Amino acid sequence: MLRLRVATALVLLFVLVGALAWSAVAFGIVAAAISGAAVYEWLRLCGHGFRTSVAVGVACALLGALAADPASPPSRDVAAVICGCGALAWIGIGIVVLRHRTTAAAPLPRALTSLLGALLLAAVWSSLRELLRAGPVMLVSAMALVWIADIAAYFAGRAFGRRKMAPAISPGKTWAGAAGALVAVWMAAVAVRYGLPSLDVFSSRLVQALGLLPALLALAVIVALAIVGDLFESLLKRQAGVKDSSRLLPGHGGVLDRIDALLPVLPCAALVLRWL
Repeated sequence: MLRLRVATALVLLFVLVGALAWSAVAFGIVAAAISGAAVYEWLRLCGHGFRTSVAVGVACALLGALAADPASPPSRDVAAVICGCGALAWIGIGIVVLRHRTTAAAPLPRALTSLLGALLLAAVWSSLRELLRAGPVMLVSAMALVWIADIAAYFAGRAFGRRKMAPAISPGKTWAGAAGALVAVWMAAVAVRYGLPSLDVFSSRLVQALGLLPALLALAVIVALAIVGDLFESLLKRQAGVKDSSRLLPGHGGVLDRIDALLPVLPCAALVLRWL
């Protein structure tokens, strides 16, 4: 299983990096396909039928492909508003996750989760375009923070995890894993900033604009957002009675299982970068 997971991850990484290297439009088309798959999976988790979910997912992928060029509509101001609404929605989602963390509660209404999905995925799409305008390195570096946190959380949780973070949502998540994720992100940010000072990446931009300690606090918020995104998708899966969002990715489950932590982070990163 581990070999299959690694092989799938390498293929995905090759496709994403290859598309970025080719052109912004090529990456936009790949991102549109991924977004369409995510829409399909979200609707299925919300309880919508297979045909409806596929139709809406394909339609969203086609619309995303038509707007694959970062310079195409919507305007940057509209994109910022969408990202801002998405970021605000995650505040409420964080409260929901905290309330459901230790005690199982009634399932969230399908209409609410469906509308949330539309907003959150639109915010991610807008944030991808905004970050890409700042350059491929900026986009990948923002995403890399989530990947570093995810990998570190996995190994730290396996090695030291005892106390469960959210046993009613995701029994595998531990406070040790969260601490490992935070330390790893901090170490990576400091190493890049002072080891490669000429490299313009997202974490270095934070340190340059805010100073080291405020930037580390901002990175802590980003790690917390990534955890909330992961837990909220786990909550949706638990309410839907499934282990994975789908079986589209061999060894990984579904697309949402791979991008759940990115959903809250990218819109916030896009807003921060615009402010900086």
